[in-house]
Amino acid sequence: MDPALRAAIEITPAAGTRERIIDITTTGRRTGLPRRIEIFFYRALGETYLCSGTSGRPTSWYANLLADPRFTFHLKYKVRADLPALAAPVTDEDQRRAVLTEIVADLNQPHNPGTIARPTHLRDWLDSRLTRITFLCEGHEGSVN
Repeated sequence: MDPALRAAIEITPAAGTRERIIDITTTGRRTGLPRRIEIFFYRALGETYLCSGTSGRPTSWYANLLADPRFTFHLKYKVRADLPALAAPVTDEDQRRAVLTEIVADLNQPHNPGTIARPTHLRDWLDSRLTRITFLCEGHEGSVN
């Protein structure tokens, strides 16, 4: 993978808010039409994730990815790229807790990369929708780790 793309995906805790915002295009589970939204992405435990945050409410993007895990990950800050990807829901409670613990710690940094009310607490994130992303590179599955 191109080094600039890798750097844009493998954000560190020093990344600002804009660097964490992407668009994703999913396939509508009922319509079959493309659905594009803006969303934050996260890095935790050396992997890339999408997470619905603290509301716990159902989200269309998550339901769409459950129906069809293929989607496009659109980088739009500094590096612009449309990356084919697969989403896998993270359902194991121990794994969810480990990932969400890292996400919450990242968001509670002094420079507040998520522009959220702080401090945020792990307990508020435990019912979020969480998916691990695998990037499809050059026609074959390849995780960008």
